[in-house]
Amino acid sequence: MTLIHEPDLGTPAVANDHDVTLTIDGRAVTVPEGTSVLRAARGAGIDIPKLCASDNLAAYGSCRLCLVEVEGAKGTPASCTTPCADGMVVRTDTDTLHALRHGVMELYLSDHPQDCAGCARGNCEIQALAVQTGAAEVRYGRGGASHLDDTADTSNPYFTYDPRACIVCNRCVRACGEVQGTFALTVDGRGFDSRITAGGTNFLDSECVSCGACVQACPTDALTEKSVISLGMPTRSVVTTCAYCGVGCSFKAEVQGTGDDTRVVRMLPQKAGGANEGHSCVKGRFAYGYAAHTDRQLHPMVRDSIDDEWQVVSWEAAIDRIATGFKALQEEHGIGAIGGISSSRCTDEEVYVVQKMVRAAFRNNNVDTCARVCHSPTGYGLNQTFGTSAGTQNFASVESCDVMLLIGANPTDAHPVFGSRMKRRLRAGATIIVADPRRIDLVRTPHVEAAHHLPVRPGGNVALINALAHVIVTEGLHDEGFLAERCEDVAAYLAFIADPAHSPEAVGEEIGVAPADIRAAARLYAAGPNSAVYYGLGVTEHSQGSTMVMGLANLAMLTGMIGREGVGVNPLRGQNNVQGSCDMGSFPHEFPGYRHVSRDDVREIYESMWGLTLDPQPGLRIPNMFDAAIAGTFRGLYVQGEDIAQSDPNTRHVEAALRGLDLVVVQDLFLNETARFAHVFLPGTSFLEKDGTFINAERRINRVRPVMPSRVGKDEWQVVCEIATAMGYPMRYDHPSQIMDEIAATTPTFAGVSFDRLDAEGSLQWPVNDAAPHGTPTMHIGEFVRGKGRLIPTHYVPTTERTTRRFPLLLTTGRILSQYNVGAQTRRTENSTWHPADLLEIHPSDAELRGIRDGDVVELASRVGATRLTAALSARMQPGVVYTTFHHPVTGANVVTTENSDWATNCPEYKVTAVQVEVVTEAARAHAGAGADVPADAVAGRP
Repeated sequence: MTLIHEPDLGTPAVANDHDVTLTIDGRAVTVPEGTSVLRAARGAGIDIPKLCASDNLAAYGSCRLCLVEVEGAKGTPASCTTPCADGMVVRTDTDTLHALRHGVMELYLSDHPQDCAGCARGNCEIQALAVQTGAAEVRYGRGGASHLDDTADTSNPYFTYDPRACIVCNRCVRACGEVQGTFALTVDGRGFDSRITAGGTNFLDSECVSCGACVQACPTDALTEKSVISLGMPTRSVVTTCAYCGVGCSFKAEVQGTGDDTRVVRMLPQKAGGANEGHSCVKGRFAYGYAAHTDRQLHPMVRDSIDDEWQVVSWEAAIDRIATGFKALQEEHGIGAIGGISSSRCTDEEVYVVQKMVRAAFRNNNVDTCARVCHSPTGYGLNQTFGTSAGTQNFASVESCDVMLLIGANPTDAHPVFGSRMKRRLRAGATIIVADPRRIDLVRTPHVEAAHHLPVRPGGNVALINALAHVIVTEGLHDEGFLAERCEDVAAYLAFIADPAHSPEAVGEEIGVAPADIRAAARLYAAGPNSAVYYGLGVTEHSQGSTMVMGLANLAMLTGMIGREGVGVNPLRGQNNVQGSCDMGSFPHEFPGYRHVSRDDVREIYESMWGLTLDPQPGLRIPNMFDAAIAGTFRGLYVQGEDIAQSDPNTRHVEAALRGLDLVVVQDLFLNETARFAHVFLPGTSFLEKDGTFINAERRINRVRPVMPSRVGKDEWQVVCEIATAMGYPMRYDHPSQIMDEIAATTPTFAGVSFDRLDAEGSLQWPVNDAAPHGTPTMHIGEFVRGKGRLIPTHYVPTTERTTRRFPLLLTTGRILSQYNVGAQTRRTENSTWHPADLLEIHPSDAELRGIRDGDVVELASRVGATRLTAALSARMQPGVVYTTFHHPVTGANVVTTENSDWATNCPEYKVTAVQVEVVTEAARAHAGAGADVPADAVAGRP
């Protein structure tokens, strides 16, 4: 295998139905009108030299290398800024052009290191361009003024900026602005004194978000990955999919060596990636080192008691221990005494075999997934209203969006590549309404400002969405034609929502949003003409999460904002394969494709293929498993790649349940918090070792390809099959492609999916079937999956988690850019440079009332538990609301979250917890630093 090179055509593609034909060096070339001469030439295989141009950036015309001659035009224009015209005659290879390029190149060489390490390793374009232009030497010498004594900025943990190699082509500055939208880089000085700077400071201390766009854009060695500097250039590459958030970015993993000697040199975002189109974030681009971390467990281990030391055993012994133990528990306590939890960090194929193992080998439906605690309300709410449990659009649809309603999501931190895409569209003229308790970046950031920020108080989402719909209906802004043609239960819903109890004036004070702002936002959304909803866990992780998802669907149907480009209801999925884990039948009541286990016709499909009778009754959800474990009726659990002891709410309750189990099997990369309660530990594989598929938030099925062999000797799907076989149900596949073939044969939405098709076409968005052989970018065109969309009254029921005199503040939780989920991966990389600990954001007025200073250690207490964090005073918060992340187990943020959950799905109410915050004294801080228990009287205000 060799390196995969994606050609750079110099300037972006132009969308135009009208073509023009020109002649370039005697060759007729036809391109869309508006295409640059540079792109037209390069697309035809004519190599015009360039430095400042790149096909993901707007034309700039500064390097003066891509000069051409145009018949009938004066001078030698830059081909990157010259649009093609019908009948144009262009020459790219003349004596005049050679002389001009030669002179320009000499100027670059006069200020470029003769011993450039980048040129030597092949990571700098200057040497190759010098040869191409015939300017290997500088006629007037190199003794003049230069930048060769400048010092390098090595502050960023992942890349170095060396101004000695910089040619100030502005590609990095433009990439930071045009692609990423951070605008952290600029050019200081003029003429010879020009320097690229990160806001006047070093890269680490600047606004730079380390997305890597500048490094990727740089044509010289000025911005280079430290891994390339230390390891040298890669020798081959493999296209795979990121294992972090639900955006599902495609990457070229560029490596050295083969087999067990494989070393990853860098991850480059793939321009052909359907989700990211060549962009990346700090996690996907750089935070892959966890796969080789020394904490990685590479051998199966067992122990009789959770108080015993682990003992390394063979795979055969570990699998025998699991099978024997699970069968014994079922013999003693019944067929339903064991169950499994699948992982959204695993491939579709790995998840599929887990649910198959539970249903066919365990002989019950006690299978659930981490989506239970994040997006299960999405599945329920969208299925009830639209007929399918997924988002309606692809990410590219945002380019046609005029008004974005962003609620309960923070894309620039949690889904940064799509967040950048949103910012690009906003800078191009779209508007955004942000509904969030915090003033997130998209409320106001460089070159972006929300039309409205609705600081809805945690727990008030349903009242807010009802108020928006109330305004639309009572002011006659709804789409009567769409409702009449495509929806059902319309009259009942319109009567419900028109009730004055839903007016902004009736609910505004309770939810913390001014009625006038609600009315203005509703009018803006209804006016469109293309309005789209984007939402996240701030919608679903509530006691009314499912109600709120149905409310968002109602809003889209009410205004006809569904079934075309630029509109829709779009959940921003949290984990890389949370959509896929749901699609694969990981819920206890559903087979793959969201078909209920009670349906005889669906069971017959699997009974015929699997050769046994299946249980028609839904199994236990994760919370039910915990309760049953404490009650003594649930005795054994297999956990695939999830850290439920850290990620699930009310940690004490979870730990009590795990302690009550006789056999806990954990399969993961690391000995996580859940593994503290395990009796068998099975080592898992990182995404760099996996072969299969992930499905992102836009239903895009992406291939995950192994960059290196499994470091543990087995694939995870293979281990699951061996457990099932040892328990008496033979499961065998020779390759994960056969698992996908079985998925396609049994699940209508995947009927046309195969590894061969994905390898040939790049990616596909389900449903993929005879009606949509190349996938479905936009759902519900013409009609909904369920036929007619169903409008459902969304009654606002306030959460039972209310503030009191003892707990007067509301805690809400979320993520930060540099860390991911419970931090198992990112904490084992240099990403901890930016976020070494979870912080508690608190409004200055709330802090002043409690005597809290910025940086103080504080106790965060709720009615179920307490933990300690460092306080960060932040005007982003509204008074009465505090915020923290949950990336570090030492913080144990979920110690304080309650067992409240969504009425329909049991999704925990992470986003609303009544708390008190009190400063910890110096004495307590000293005790904490020494690892001792903090005395009760060391907290201010305690007797």
